[in-house]
Amino acid sequence: MHDIPSRQDDARPLRIAMIVPPYYELPPPSYGGVEQVCAALVDALVARGNEVTLFGAGSRTGTSANFVSTIQQPQADRLGESMPELVHLARVDRLIEDDSFDVVHDHTVVGPLAAAQRRVPTVVTVHNAPSGELGEYLRHIDRAVALVAISYAQRRVGAGLPWAATVYNGLAAGVRPKSAPTPGGPALWLARFSEAKGPDLAIAACRAAGVPLVLAGKASEPREQRYLDEMIRPMLGPDVELLISPSRERCWQLLAQARCLLMPIRWEEPFGMVLLEAMAAGTPVVALRRGAIPEVVVHGETGLICDRPEELPGAIEQVALTDPQVCARHVRTNFSPDVMAMRYERIYRHWRRTVPPMRTHTERAAQRALAGERVR
Repeated sequence: MHDIPSRQDDARPLRIAMIVPPYYELPPPSYGGVEQVCAALVDALVARGNEVTLFGAGSRTGTSANFVSTIQQPQADRLGESMPELVHLARVDRLIEDDSFDVVHDHTVVGPLAAAQRRVPTVVTVHNAPSGELGEYLRHIDRAVALVAISYAQRRVGAGLPWAATVYNGLAAGVRPKSAPTPGGPALWLARFSEAKGPDLAIAACRAAGVPLVLAGKASEPREQRYLDEMIRPMLGPDVELLISPSRERCWQLLAQARCLLMPIRWEEPFGMVLLEAMAAGTPVVALRRGAIPEVVVHGETGLICDRPEELPGAIEQVALTDPQVCARHVRTNFSPDVMAMRYERIYRHWRRTVPPMRTHTERAAQRALAGERVR
């Protein structure tokens, strides 16, 4: 699950600057998959003896990192806009001193552009599907930046990118899995309201199986609200319960009560943290074979993976007696925060040893100008 060889000759603690997007505090109060991962990673790195300084938004953090806020109010209502990240990164770069950190770990989208101006090695985790404009953008990132994928499915989408490693996300669940299956419970769909996430397929599959459905999702952005109002609300009936942006605590309750989590996605999902959450709660997954689903879910053990939407109703019926302990053990063994932190440590140390200090923007311009003069 990683591409960096381990070495035992450099075991001293690392000084890590962790840059997260400015939209939510860590850990997030409800929605926020990237923020969940970052919170778990920060705490695991600190537990392993490293010094982590977290650069984010808000007035506090629930992690064990040293926290530096660039803006007092998280910018959740501007999620998807680039300007909040640009302002955030501009402030972060004024706070990062070359001799204060061994490595910078950036989880933002625009951050890699600033990395070329630092002398501190930078590792960037790509959390989104690297296709279209994002893929084109990442192709122009300085090769001294370590691009880390979160699944091999994501690497296939971005096949031309200079990936340094692959590290699966980890989950700090903090919940005890249910002691027995819940075949009498509803199926659960838990995601943002988008055609790519397939809530309409979830409704159709549950109706065909005669199983009630809970649709619990994020609809805070205009396009999510529009999709919900125009496409999903007309499909609702007494067999479907709709919940908008439930709290984290409520999500865990829903997962524990569900007979299965439904993931009838229509896109190449790079990972899917909700898969880990479901299995950690002891709830199996029924999903379509897209993106990283086969890397995260063990078909026949922690859920059922279907090739066509027509197979979903039968899978919903069959999966109900899956052993909750098998699901939870799979997450603890393969997707723990400590495993994730250990793999990132290897990348940090390898990148510090093998990548020379980056030149400043002025130095790069001077180098190009000198090369031009020599050619003439």
